Amino acid sequence: MTINCENLQKNKDKCNCSYPCDKKGNCCDCIHYHRNRGELPACYFTAEQEKTYDRSIAYFIKCNS
Repeated sequence: MTINCENLQKNKDKCNCSYPCDKKGNCCDCIHYHRNRGELPACYFTAEQEKTYDRSIAYFIKCNS
């Protein structure tokens, strides 16, 4: 579902995701991908939490309770 994103470089500069993938900076594709998997994208997590690669909603709730 790749689309041209006029903010791609600006988004990449702000993206905290450390996982190497083709969606980095393309927030629409990233959100779509994680939503289909019942997950949240890296930007919902702190840098420390993001390094676990656990994108589950349960982990998000655990970290923010």
